[in-house]
Amino acid sequence: MADTSTPNATSGSWALEARGLGKRYRRVWALRDCSFRIPAGRICGLVGPNGAGKSTLLGLATRRVQPTTGELRVFGVPVDDPAVMPRFAYLGQEKPLFKRFTVADTLRLGAELNPGWDAAAATRIVRSGDVPLHARIGTLSGGQRTRVAFALAFGKRPDLLLLDEPMSDLDPLARDEMSTLLMAEAVERGTTVVMSSHMLTELEDMCDYLLVVAEGRMRMAGDADALVPAHALVTGRAQDGAAPPGLAHHTVVESRVQGRQFRAMIRPRGPLPADWETAEPSLEEVLLAHLRSPDAPALYTQGARVEAEGTQAA
Repeated sequence: MADTSTPNATSGSWALEARGLGKRYRRVWALRDCSFRIPAGRICGLVGPNGAGKSTLLGLATRRVQPTTGELRVFGVPVDDPAVMPRFAYLGQEKPLFKRFTVADTLRLGAELNPGWDAAAATRIVRSGDVPLHARIGTLSGGQRTRVAFALAFGKRPDLLLLDEPMSDLDPLARDEMSTLLMAEAVERGTTVVMSSHMLTELEDMCDYLLVVAEGRMRMAGDADALVPAHALVTGRAQDGAAPPGLAHHTVVESRVQGRQFRAMIRPRGPLPADWETAEPSLEEVLLAHLRSPDAPALYTQGARVEAEGTQAA
């Protein structure tokens, strides 16, 4: 898929912009040669298996990790610039809240630490879940603690919200409630959200933009509505126990032969044979195919990729 920058876009149009970003721990690269853009105002799913580099990427974005190579910009400003700090909020799976504090104490702490604190929004988020302000954090359920953590994050009024598996420890009902809360608050405020999650169906319902990482490298980036239709799931008769030669005319993400049949996830590069059965895959099927095949050619939708200053990849 061709990649060209959005005309007349300014650097501030991109919530995150990475160029050649990499992080090495001794001899091992946790993240390497990552270049991508996330437009402002989008809800972006960050997908990849354990050890793929997702947490490293979020660590770089929150300044907890220093890059080995490349650069990362937040709304056009280098991530190590002090001006970036007020513009983002981070929430991880551990949600480090003081267990002995009451909910009210926790919100007061948020107000003390954040000059632009939105007390009304933070209190509304807590009260909408019937969380008692006098209750101590240690007595709350997992869903209630997550709600308080979201109240702290949105109370900061961030332009960018970075989430590292914040709902993975919740039961399905609480996770659905928190997902609804996150969507409503983000849309109302125009907040850009980057959320790491293993829940692929959850991402399909919530996210309109995707970053897919495998083995420390970017595999896919861009609009979810464009990434999925770029693929086709094809099945047909195998030839001599192998996929037919015609499959090589297309970009093959994943291919399997079972008995007399082959099945492949491809990005078509022209008409497909009439004797192949073709179906549009789901987002989950596309993601799993790319995660199982980290050597498949990477895919970026329009504007999602940038190689070097002043150039774009084709």
